[in-house]
Amino acid sequence: MDIAQTAPETVILAEDEASLYLQATTMRVWAPVGQTPCVRVDTQRDMTHFYGCLNLSTGEQTAMKAETMNSETTASFLAQVARRYPDKPILLLWDRAKWHGGQAVMEFLAANPRIEVMKFPPGSPDLNPQEHVWKLTREKVSHNHLVPKLHVLAEAFASHLVNSVFKSTFLDKYGYSAICPRFK
Repeated sequence: MDIAQTAPETVILAEDEASLYLQATTMRVWAPVGQTPCVRVDTQRDMTHFYGCLNLSTGEQTAMKAETMNSETTASFLAQVARRYPDKPILLLWDRAKWHGGQAVMEFLAANPRIEVMKFPPGSPDLNPQEHVWKLTREKVSHNHLVPKLHVLAEAFASHLVNSVFKSTFLDKYGYSAICPRFK
């Protein structure tokens, strides 16, 4: 990564979106033999969405709840990220979701040249460290839950995101951590 040489103070973020449904997913349920547990199923498909960015150096999360995923909402999230790191260049790694393009995102990025975008290869969610954040948060908050209201579940989901540290080996795996300290 050339950024290690040209701007070693750059904040490197992995971004992604996730949808949260009220209906719980069942995982690792214990029950006596022959006594199948009853799992509440919500017949509605109520959902909300989350945008999230993982700081690959610190493991800190920037998150935003959203009703829709579109270019305008994405630009709003990017503004939140820019406010969080006001004086640093940002390298944003993300996938090729259609809402990562569009007029609002292009205008925001043009107005904020300190944010550079690098896209993951097509069809490779396993490369994105933010996917692991979603998985860990779902395991902690939304699997096997008994929360009857989506807004309460969403609050717990958001709280876990911003109050947890999610360690990532991404920078080590791709050599950045070994190279970057040499230029500080």
